[in-house]
Amino acid sequence: MADDTDADGGLDISPPVPAAVQDAEPPEPEDDGSAPRAGDEDPGPDKAPEQRPEPDEREEDDRGYDDLRRVHQLVNNNFYGVVDAAGAAFGFGPASSPGLAPGTIEPEEADRALRYYLPPRPCFDEALGRLRADGLVVLTGQDGCGRGAGSLALLRDILGEQARLRSLSPANALAGLAASRDLKPGLGYVILDYVGELPDQAVQAYEIGRLSEELHRKGSYLVITAGDTTRRRLALRDRCVPWQPPDPVELFEHCREKLPPSGLTPDVEQELLERVGEQRRPADVVAAAVALCRDGAEKALDTLRDRYRERVQEWFRDQPSADDLLPLAALAFLEGVPERTFEKECAALAAHVRNWEQSGETPVAEPDVEARTPSGGAVAQQSRARWKERVVGLVTTEHRPGPGRDAVRSERRLVFTSSRVRELVIAELHDLYGYELWYPLRQWLGELALRGDLGTRTEVARGVALLARYALVEVDENLLQMWSEGITSQRVTAALTLQFMCDVEHLAPQALNIVLSWTDNSGQGRAVTAAMALTGRLGSLYRLDAFNGLWFLAQRGERVAFSARRSLVLLLQTAEQDPERVLFTLRYVRTVIARTAPRSRERSIALRTALQLLEATRLEVPEPVTAALLRTVPDSARQLGSLWADVLHSGNRSRAVSALCRTLVQLRDDPSVTGAVRELGEAMRKAMSGRQWAALCHHLSIALKHPDYAIPGAHRLAQVLLGSLRGRAPAESRRSAASLMSTAPVPSSPGGRSK
Repeated sequence: MADDTDADGGLDISPPVPAAVQDAEPPEPEDDGSAPRAGDEDPGPDKAPEQRPEPDEREEDDRGYDDLRRVHQLVNNNFYGVVDAAGAAFGFGPASSPGLAPGTIEPEEADRALRYYLPPRPCFDEALGRLRADGLVVLTGQDGCGRGAGSLALLRDILGEQARLRSLSPANALAGLAASRDLKPGLGYVILDYVGELPDQAVQAYEIGRLSEELHRKGSYLVITAGDTTRRRLALRDRCVPWQPPDPVELFEHCREKLPPSGLTPDVEQELLERVGEQRRPADVVAAAVALCRDGAEKALDTLRDRYRERVQEWFRDQPSADDLLPLAALAFLEGVPERTFEKECAALAAHVRNWEQSGETPVAEPDVEARTPSGGAVAQQSRARWKERVVGLVTTEHRPGPGRDAVRSERRLVFTSSRVRELVIAELHDLYGYELWYPLRQWLGELALRGDLGTRTEVARGVALLARYALVEVDENLLQMWSEGITSQRVTAALTLQFMCDVEHLAPQALNIVLSWTDNSGQGRAVTAAMALTGRLGSLYRLDAFNGLWFLAQRGERVAFSARRSLVLLLQTAEQDPERVLFTLRYVRTVIARTAPRSRERSIALRTALQLLEATRLEVPEPVTAALLRTVPDSARQLGSLWADVLHSGNRSRAVSALCRTLVQLRDDPSVTGAVRELGEAMRKAMSGRQWAALCHHLSIALKHPDYAIPGAHRLAQVLLGSLRGRAPAESRRSAASLMSTAPVPSSPGGRSK
């Protein structure tokens, strides 16, 4: 999915403008290319001495970002591969449906989504008529009923199969859409899983009317998908069409017509059709038809029977005792932690339940006879064996090493037999049990978020994200809001929960909406949590919203601005394997710098952000990200060259030169990067004046005499960098470059070894 860019390579960004910040100094003036001053690192615009944050706050935030970095490293290295990694977070999960991530929807993407599409009647015809008449329509209904595919089918019915389609962010304010540059003539637009604007931006009926008129004027169309509650919004009520899935048996037969034939006996065909008729999600019907074609009738029946659901429901139908129920409930939020940790936390959950029951409320479940035995008998019960016998088919054990440990240090961990079992257990807990279980369970989860280690809190976040599928309001009000303004461990748990929520398509817009609501007028703690949450999967999925939100936060007080910059760096670090995301990140910062006024506070902030990107190291190894990008990401040299040129022409010059030297040192033994380094030098030269270029040559020649950088290979690359346009450089520049090339390298010291 592509992102729109301006002709000059910048992004079409419209970051929100924050209210005036009172804790900021006047911006530091930029230099004119002369020699750097002593201590020329930019102190940052937010460092008003009288309002400096307490050191412990900065240290706490540092620890929070260290935790996030470690989780990203674990995901990159597949440490969580056995525990539901297919749906794990941070942009490495399964491919999203067309239109979920804002951007262009390519025709082949729409073709795949609509390959087996069967329009549901009569709602499809009603929506098509309303779209033709008004230019926009809102499809409302339950999640999984086919609204997303329906939106693409409606637009292609009107605009043709080769129509240009574009997905807009669910956080877009409809009131401002008509006046924005986002609307282009003759395009089809979708907003999937629209959740509405923030309270102070509520869309009005007359604004929707203006949007309809603008769409008509440009010959464009907009389809919005949303939940049933949207029909209660007065501004959109007259534009809504309740959406229903097609008849499942008709859809199944429609799919079979498009697939190679499969021979079926009458009995098997009857059972298949009976099972198909019970389905409510079109995606499940299509999956069964494809399984029938590829793997035969038995596999198709397995797909429809959902054996895991049957097992989980059967287990709960037996009304398990507290001794059986509480460990399963605990495992739903602590899957994969070491067994000894699990048992300790399970005992803590039982204590919370006992305290709740002793308060006079209804007990969670009647204990069985064995549970009433004295404590001495309880020790002899062989509780591990007893409980595992009762969860056969749902839970198993595996031996796995902890993060950073070898296989010899592995230990036993309890895991579900399938990632789907975990989700189904949480669904049954939510459907069958009320306050008497969930009140102590929430207290226990809060305690884990407060004091648990990172592995424990990561699994808590994953479990709470699963719970949000069934109880979003409860999760938001009783857990996320409290954690978001708590201490570092709680804020990291909240941020991870919101990122894991993005693995479910209809929850991703809700997660974005929650985070954006924390970015303004919600206190420093929540603002820092929002910055943390905008990394990873959330930042990957909603790139422009994430960057605009972080740029807004970067203009607030020092503590919040520091967190925003750290998050921007983390977004670049996690994008290393995704060239499109890398270039998006670099283009965004370039565009922000270009759109700020010289010597303004905003420009100082943007330059400081660019500097931190250039200084960033990779997640897995302590080497510059810039070196990895020059090796592996085409066109990154041009983007990096522009950023380096901007930062070198500022009070951050010495740090920028050091970052450039570290990059050259890292690349010195790789002949394949010569072309990229040459392109980097050309991009820097084109963005700098003759005086600035001469100053760079001078300061780089001095820096390369430092023991850490005085390495022959680094000098050779510096010659490529500075000599790339030597023939067109002014005389002063040529003399500086020649001086650098003739400088005898200082013998390598221990500090100059390969890093």
